[in-house]
Amino acid sequence: MPKVHSYKSYHATASAKTGKTVPAGIPAAESRGVFCRLHHRNLRASVRLPCLSEVFAGLESASIIGGNTARANAGRFSYWAAQPEEILEFNAGQRAPFEKIQKALDKYILEKDRDSSLPKEMFRGGWIGHFSYELGRYIEKLPANAVENIRLPLIRLCFYDRFIAYDHLENKFWLLALALPDDAERPEGKLDDLERLVAESQRNRVPEPAPVELDNIDISQVRCNMDKEYYLRAVEKIKRYIYDGEVYQINFSQRFECDYHARPIDLFHWQNRYNPSPYAAFIDGGDFHIVSASPEMFITIADGLIQTKPIKGTRPRLDEASGASARAKQINAENIRELLNSEKEQAELNMIIDLERNDVARICVPGTRSVIQPRTIEAYPTVFHAVATVAGQLRKDITFCDVLKALFPGGSITGAPKIRSMEIIDETEPTARGVYTGSIGFIGIDGSACLNIAIRTIIIKDRKAYAQTGGGIVADSDPQAEWAETITKARALLAGINSVQRRE
Repeated sequence: MPKVHSYKSYHATASAKTGKTVPAGIPAAESRGVFCRLHHRNLRASVRLPCLSEVFAGLESASIIGGNTARANAGRFSYWAAQPEEILEFNAGQRAPFEKIQKALDKYILEKDRDSSLPKEMFRGGWIGHFSYELGRYIEKLPANAVENIRLPLIRLCFYDRFIAYDHLENKFWLLALALPDDAERPEGKLDDLERLVAESQRNRVPEPAPVELDNIDISQVRCNMDKEYYLRAVEKIKRYIYDGEVYQINFSQRFECDYHARPIDLFHWQNRYNPSPYAAFIDGGDFHIVSASPEMFITIADGLIQTKPIKGTRPRLDEASGASARAKQINAENIRELLNSEKEQAELNMIIDLERNDVARICVPGTRSVIQPRTIEAYPTVFHAVATVAGQLRKDITFCDVLKALFPGGSITGAPKIRSMEIIDETEPTARGVYTGSIGFIGIDGSACLNIAIRTIIIKDRKAYAQTGGGIVADSDPQAEWAETITKARALLAGINSVQRRE
C-alpha cells in the first residue's frame, strides 16, 4: 500500500566526493535529498495502447498520460504508472500547501544520467497527479463564495518508482524503474513486473467504442449548475465589468452533471478513439476518477526552459474522411480562415499572451522571455484552435513551487487581469471548479515537468459524472452565442458518456 501523507526524514547531502549533481531543471529548495538511480529496458512489442491502458486501469492508483496518437505532438511519450510508492494529498482547509509540495519534491533526486541511450525529453520518474483550480486561493487573497460540492483533494500527487513509456516517434516501449533507498525490491524485479504487464496487454482485447452523433445529445436531460437565463444574465454582468474597465476578458463556465454507471476507463478509451488529445490523462484517485481530453499545455519544463501554450479561439472541424469529404474540406477551410482573421479572437489571445509574458518574466532570467510561437492555427480531431507559445529560461533559484505561484492557474482560463478575473469568476459561477481548469501531469525528480490545463475534463465520483465548459467573454461577446458555444463543447464530452453507458 502507498503511504499517504507520509514524509520520511531523509537527509543525505550531495557533495563533491559523491560525484553526483542535481540535474538542470527546477532545483530543490536545498541541495538535500536522496539520490535515486534510474534503470531501464527498451522493448519492441506489438501492443495496442488501449489494451495497455486497460491493464493499468485494473491496478491501484493508476495514472496514464497520453495513451493516444495525438500525444506524439506533445512531448513524444505516453506514460502508464500504478501502485505508487507514496501519495501526497492536500485538502481545502489545510495549511501550507506549497511547503508540503516542496518537501515532497525535495525528498528524491535523480543521479546524473550516465546512459545517453535514454531520450532526453523522457520522464524519468517522480510525481503524477492534479492541482485543482482553487489552489489559486493559496496564492492570492480571493473570495470563496462558490460552493464546493464534489469535494476532491486540492492536490493529489502519486510518487511512482516504476512506469512504462511509449515512444510515438520510434514506436517502441521503455520500461523504467528507480532504485530507491532501503528498497526491498531490486530494480530488475520492477522491470520484470512491467514486462509482464506488457505481455498481459498483448493478450488483452478492448472493444471498439461506439460513435455518437453530437446532435443527438439532449442537453435538457442533463443537470446543470445554472439555467440559460442565469447564464445570460451573468454574461451581461461580466460585460458591465469590462465596460467599467475592471477587466478585459473573463473565462466564464457552467458545469453539467449526469448519472454514471460505466467504468471510468471506458470513457478514457472513447475519448482517445474519437477525440485523441495531446494532453489527455486518466487518473484513478481511489474514490474518484479523472478523464481528461485536454488539448492545452499549461507548462513544460526541461533543462531549465519553461514554456506555456495558451489557447484562445476555437472553430469546429469536420471529418474529411466521410462520404461528404469535399464539402467537409470546404467548410474546414472556411472555419480556418474565419478563425485566422477574427479580430475578436486575435484580441483575446493577444491579451493572454501579454498576461503569460508577465507571469513568466517573474521567474525567468531577464532578457530570456519571448513568444517563441506567435499566433498559429492548429488542427485537432474535432476542432481548430488558435494557440501561441511563451517561453523563458528559469532563474537558478526558482523551485517548482515558485513556478506554480507565478503562473497558476493558467491565464487562458481565468481572464485578464488575472486576480480580478478570478474574483468575478467566484462571484458569477455558483459552484467551485475543482479539477476543471486546474492542471494534470507530471513533475519529475530530474527537475522536468509537464502539466496540462484541465479543460475537456470529466470528473467521476459517487456514480456521477461532471463536465464543465466555458469560453472567453469580451466586450463584444454575444451572450446567446457564448451560451451556444458552451453547449456545443458540452455535447462533445457528454457524447462519450452516452456511448459507454449504452454498452452497459
